[in-house]
Amino acid sequence: MNKIAEKLKVLLELVKFEHSVFALPYAYIGALYGAASVMFAVPAIYPAPAPTPTAWVTLSNWPTLTALLWITVAMVGARAFAFVLNRAIDKEIDARNPRTAGRAIPAGLIKAWELWLFAAFMLAAYLHAVFRLEPLTHLLWPIPLVAFLAYPYMKRFTPLCHYWLGFCLGLAPVAGWVAVGGSIRAAAPWVLGGAVMLWTAGFDMIYATQDVECDVRDGVHSMPADLGIPAALMQTRVTHVLTVVLLVVGGALAGAGWPWYLGVGVATALLWYENSIVHADDLSRVNAAFFTVNGVIAIVVFAGALGDRLLG
Repeated sequence: MNKIAEKLKVLLELVKFEHSVFALPYAYIGALYGAASVMFAVPAIYPAPAPTPTAWVTLSNWPTLTALLWITVAMVGARAFAFVLNRAIDKEIDARNPRTAGRAIPAGLIKAWELWLFAAFMLAAYLHAVFRLEPLTHLLWPIPLVAFLAYPYMKRFTPLCHYWLGFCLGLAPVAGWVAVGGSIRAAAPWVLGGAVMLWTAGFDMIYATQDVECDVRDGVHSMPADLGIPAALMQTRVTHVLTVVLLVVGGALAGAGWPWYLGVGVATALLWYENSIVHADDLSRVNAAFFTVNGVIAIVVFAGALGDRLLG
């Protein structure tokens, strides 16, 4: 049992399970507003027609607990599977970087069969969850996996890899929206997804400042390595300003009320703080900016959405 617990600890560290806080709240946001957008069918039964709820949305236009459960399983499963792929594909790059050489794969802490068994389990969990959600997701499930598979190769060709990672996380509100029966043609989830994409790209550029020397040496592309740290941090500021703009527009398209905008306001202050503590000549607080502040931002924005639905 101790060995199993140790292996599980290594696997959870490998996939950075705690980083689920970045995308999962946005999937819930998509589900909250997607459920609010659902129009129930009214049976033509005289004299007392009544709306018919779905398995994913209640009559009061809230996502069901079952839907939220399967959204959670799908998000965690897909993300863990993607992390295993990323770590396996990047194992040689990680081994040459002192910051990442201690990760499970380059350090030999996990056997290949254990790694791929875990990946298969996470993939199975993702697929099982997807097929418990709105039928449209049964057709769309390959899209996140293809995006995740492409990501580790992007850094080998272009510094736009940060935006591709952002695209991967930006699928979260769209996925949550569609998973409960919201229309994929609605503008709101795509605008919110754009906000998440730019937010993610911005903080990923901050994260990449830690590896500039190794990236330049190994020919790995990133905005800090290709354009320099000052230019990359300026780009982060621009993307985070645009993030706030899209959160405001997305909220308006979703019909959000004042609690949403309050959450966005607090997130704006946190984004300002995040950018204020990282400078080209002082990168000592990169980890605080990357994980702590961004984790709080995701939770704050979700709290704004939840408060909006509760009070709306």
